[in-house]
Amino acid sequence: MPGTRKLGRKTDHRMAMLKGMVTFLLENGKIETTLTRAKEVSALAEKMITLGKVNTLANKRRAFAFIKKEDVVYKLFNEISPVYADRNGGYTRVLKLGPRRGDGAEMAIIALVDAAKIYNKEEAAEKDEKK
Repeated sequence: MPGTRKLGRKTDHRMAMLKGMVTFLLENGKIETTLTRAKEVSALAEKMITLGKVNTLANKRRAFAFIKKEDVVYKLFNEISPVYADRNGGYTRVLKLGPRRGDGAEMAIIALVDAAKIYNKEEAAEKDEKK
């Protein structure tokens, strides 16, 4: 059940950290973190993507309350959620990497499933601008 892991932090600190990680994930397409954090971020990111599927004012306000960057919210509603319109869940993938060298914590990469469709368009546009 999502939201039951405390991650060694008080509620305010934990929610601020998770909101920041979800924002970063939606902005960049993938992040590297510990396995337990990745599982929590996965659940929250999937809720945000599901929220973005229905483009209403109420849903945008809920997204603005959770995601900390305005341009990421617009990206969620205009670019990310339409890619997953026909999908009923499973928008993120958690890949285990192995233990971290310093403290042995299990590391993982969390990524959006169809990130190539979303993020490669921007990279192609940047390359065209440079040419």
